[in-house]
Amino acid sequence: MEWYFIVLIVIAILILLLLITMRICYNICFYINRKKDLPPDDFDSLPGDIYKPYKEKMIKWMEETKALDSKEYTITSFDGLKLYGKYYHLENSDTIEIMFHGYRGSAERDLCGGSQRAFAVGHSAFVVNQRGSGQSEGNFQTFGVNEHKDCLLWINKVIEEFGSDIKIVLAGVSMGAATAIMASSSENLPKNVIGVIADCSYSSQKEVIIKTIKEMKLPPKIFYPILKLSAKIFGKFNLEELTPLEAIKKSKVPTIILQGDKDDIVPPYMAQELYEANPINNKLVIFEGAGHCACVLKDSKLYINSLNEFFKK
Repeated sequence: MEWYFIVLIVIAILILLLLITMRICYNICFYINRKKDLPPDDFDSLPGDIYKPYKEKMIKWMEETKALDSKEYTITSFDGLKLYGKYYHLENSDTIEIMFHGYRGSAERDLCGGSQRAFAVGHSAFVVNQRGSGQSEGNFQTFGVNEHKDCLLWINKVIEEFGSDIKIVLAGVSMGAATAIMASSSENLPKNVIGVIADCSYSSQKEVIIKTIKEMKLPPKIFYPILKLSAKIFGKFNLEELTPLEAIKKSKVPTIILQGDKDDIVPPYMAQELYEANPINNKLVIFEGAGHCACVLKDSKLYINSLNEFFKK
């Protein structure tokens, strides 16, 4: 066999191994196996013991939400996915919060109590199941890159259904908060959007992914580029197309940033970065002893009071 045939075979094997590695990394980071989706009320699946003291409260909130009257809506995403959301009406409210859950979460679990919290500040609630979650179609999530484009479609849907005078607040937890921030910087954002509630948002999807890679005892200089390339090849999206930090610098929408100082998923310094990127428009509230997305669980009174003060201004 000629030497160049050997070289070609070696190159082909290396390419195949790279593609296999990329697919494995893509599945671990972005892909959602719909057949193995956890039940929406599986609070035991939340990472860390920090949620255990709040399990009964979360279940109670979820049951209260199920008992509320709601109306279901759908949109079709830019890439052809059918996405679902539920509207919960508060009498005499002129403002609707469009609410987004976190990475590989669900509206029912991650946003349990969300409708009640929105009601407490005088807002109706429009709770969205992001792509790949609940009834919404899709089998991968993109850390807000595609999701914030879905958010813009939901805004237009709400205006279409509830009138051109409706006021809109974008609210989210974790990846949902990043989704809201990223959408708020769009040049096509309707003037109806008056505020953003960002609960435990990361400032950079790259940095939070690198943090996870390091925690897995893997070299990020090797595996992050593989992940980024896998996103382009298998998911057809650019992981670094836009970051929450870049978005909030451009955004003209007032944003309240809520962050637990014991968050081991999204480092608390990221909340400070987001605040300092636009301090005139932004408000930062730190919750002592609160873990990831547990601010409202840790101190509901401070959470509601902070929102009321924010919206009065």
